Amino acid sequence: MVKIAVIHGPNLNLLGLREPEVYGALNLEQINARIEELARKEGLEVRIMQSNSEGALIDGIHDALDWADAIVINPGAYTHTSVAIRDAITAVRLPTVEVHLSNVHRREAFRHHSYVSPVVVGQVVGFGVDSYLLGLLAAKRTVEEMRR
Repeated sequence: MVKIAVIHGPNLNLLGLREPEVYGALNLEQINARIEELARKEGLEVRIMQSNSEGALIDGIHDALDWADAIVINPGAYTHTSVAIRDAITAVRLPTVEVHLSNVHRREAFRHHSYVSPVVVGQVVGFGVDSYLLGLLAAKRTVEEMRR
């Protein structure tokens, strides 16, 4: 069984209320339910966390080292600012997929740069909740390929 840590970054707890025209109408609980549903169908173990705190997100990445085979992370705005999150991903050496609900490359210029992208296996952006689901499948496939 492939085990995946799903990590939601800052302000994602406000989904459904926060700029639905950008992030969609689903709230975080609904997104997590979709993640868990796909995990059941695919035979995955997932553990999901969300924090608005950079340190807690780093702790979540570190904690994944003890149990997970891969990480799916939406670092939120920390994508564009956090060398510390990048360093944590590099340190744990788990295959990681970066996801974003919106297409960050079609938004403000400051959102075009990701400190995380250079250290992850891939990035899925712009597909709403499906970004998470595609990221989960990509993480699963990456782990399975590594095991061969």
